[in-house]
Amino acid sequence: MAEAILEVRDLVKHFPLTQGIIVKKQIGAVKAVDGVSFDLYRGETLGIVGESGCGKSTVAKLLMNLERATSGQVLYKGEDITKLSGRALKAVRRNIQMVFQDPYTSLNPRMTVGDIIGEPFEIHPEVAPKGDRRRKVQDLLDVVGLNPEYINRYPHQFSGGQRQRIGIARGLALNPEIIICDEPVSALDVSVQAQVINLMGRLQKEFDLSYMFIAHDLSIVRHISDRVGVMYLGKMVEIGDDEQIYEHPTHPYTQALLSAVPVPDPESREHRERIILSGDVPSPANPPSGCRFRTRCWKAQDKCATEVPLLAVPERFKGADSPAAHESACHFAEEKDVVGAA
Repeated sequence: MAEAILEVRDLVKHFPLTQGIIVKKQIGAVKAVDGVSFDLYRGETLGIVGESGCGKSTVAKLLMNLERATSGQVLYKGEDITKLSGRALKAVRRNIQMVFQDPYTSLNPRMTVGDIIGEPFEIHPEVAPKGDRRRKVQDLLDVVGLNPEYINRYPHQFSGGQRQRIGIARGLALNPEIIICDEPVSALDVSVQAQVINLMGRLQKEFDLSYMFIAHDLSIVRHISDRVGVMYLGKMVEIGDDEQIYEHPTHPYTQALLSAVPVPDPESREHRERIILSGDVPSPANPPSGCRFRTRCWKAQDKCATEVPLLAVPERFKGADSPAAHESACHFAEEKDVVGAA
């Protein structure tokens, strides 16, 4: 196993709920992220999946320190970046960059492509001397498959896929070690998605990058990721490599997610079991006690309401040479035949 370049330990982010206008009083908190732990290894892609509102994007912002964590640690090469500020934080951010979800709003419409991609050099002038920046920007445009002569064009003159390539070029400008991708292809059509995903795979090999890839589309996550983490209501419920998660899921929520993936083969579609979850996702301001998934789970028992399940290899699979022997936060974790994302 490669070295862990980023270690997240018990990461928590609670947004306060207040009452009153003149005198504000906190009456509760939205528990957007509540005790998430995982490692990102050098050169790997860690995919994060889960339904809207489960805390994926908040985790991304916490890793960039765009949001201050309520508690927990984000260790980059052993240094806790949640405690950093000023110059120390600026130095770390050079090595951790981000590609945003919407290629239309993440680029300043009043700036040329050259200014957008070159802006990181203004903040970190030691990376590229002033006289060398134009050539550097043109090289980055060439790397992401855009004509270097487009340097003086504005964002509105590009398609969605081209704009996302500009966002990726901006992320590469400072030669980072980690790029956090917050649903980078969800706003693009299918053919352009494939182009961007293939581009990211090529750049990863070329520049030895580590990705944290957040997405809704399970098939895209499987295509690009080495390991996959599944989130539900602010918690990580299952994590493992792509075969373990897609072929041998042990958490009921992961099994329900995979059963919802459309299957193109009519015969497979007829013979698979579709898991229909009852009820709505609980409010993160008032999550259920114990296991957060218990209100929608068909396996739920009294134990689930009183004990929080730990994210660990289930007892029944410990020591077993089986793909099911991976971390799963369920008291009654077991395999279930589910037709996964292709």
